[in-house]
Amino acid sequence: MAVTGNTTQGPAEVHHEIPDAATAWWSIAPGQGEFRSEPVPDVSDGEASVRTLYTGVSRGTESLVARGEVPESEHERMRAPFQAGEFPFPVKYGYLSVGTVEHGPAWLRGRTVFALFPHQSRFVVPADALHPLPDGVPPRRAVLAGAVETAVNVLWDAAPLVGDRVVVVGAGMIGCAIARVARGIPGSDVTLVDVDPARAITAEALDVGFALASDDVPQADVVIEASGAGAGLNLALAIAPTDGEVVVASWYGNRPVWLELGADFHSRRIALRPSQVGAVAARRRGSRTTRNRLALALRLLEDPAYDALLSGTSSWRQLSEVTAALADGTADELCHTIDWTAE
Repeated sequence: MAVTGNTTQGPAEVHHEIPDAATAWWSIAPGQGEFRSEPVPDVSDGEASVRTLYTGVSRGTESLVARGEVPESEHERMRAPFQAGEFPFPVKYGYLSVGTVEHGPAWLRGRTVFALFPHQSRFVVPADALHPLPDGVPPRRAVLAGAVETAVNVLWDAAPLVGDRVVVVGAGMIGCAIARVARGIPGSDVTLVDVDPARAITAEALDVGFALASDDVPQADVVIEASGAGAGLNLALAIAPTDGEVVVASWYGNRPVWLELGADFHSRRIALRPSQVGAVAARRRGSRTTRNRLALALRLLEDPAYDALLSGTSSWRQLSEVTAALADGTADELCHTIDWTAE
């Protein structure tokens, strides 16, 4: 049952939850969505119920979802773990949720947990789908777990060594997370590259270098592209070392990307390699699981420097405005959080 509708008319009017019901956000058309009241099932053995504190907006992927630009060939592969509906619309999508366990196994009750769940006020999932936060990770910062998990996977793919010069093209949420994780490698020299000079402030907070895409970019041993823009991918190719590679963390949905594969591309023997968080990187697939990869990401989030990525927050009642901004390209926050504790 829809609680209210159109996102283009300003904040949607939402009624209070009825007992045993949750409020969920569904995308229903490009830039539009609605709140739906959904039943919350009873908790069975092996399950837990969670009351949401915060959800996070993964701007790159959720912009594609908000515009209906998930390619048909990827409709199944791109499903979030607890997604409802189908691409392109209507779909309940999202995977950065932090909340408090209300009912479930004794070891979880009262704990603050991370879950790969969409934007919804309450939910019931299998207990093993919940990840308790380390004591040093506050709930709002924990929505970055998905970004840091992606960063871990990208760096497993890129495999930088001690003392390497790492250049990350694109200072969005994922690029910044990659840079901060890479900074922890002894002797590493990490530089973020972006077209926005304001990202220099974020780079300083993350204690990494910064360069404008229009300037001379430092030499690199490892190049990672996370810009989401064809120009960024071409820049990454241009600065890659001879016999090196560019690890591509961006996902472009159904948008074509033009690449400059002439000039010295062949003579320098540059390789392009994709990295995608849906599977553990091949170098670690035999020894790590997605669950312990996420546990590692949560431990890394004990580092308060990641608070620099939390650049905006809205009440859940403003999800209509957030979705419209995602679709029209005006959303520019690194990680926008949705506060579900607000009345």
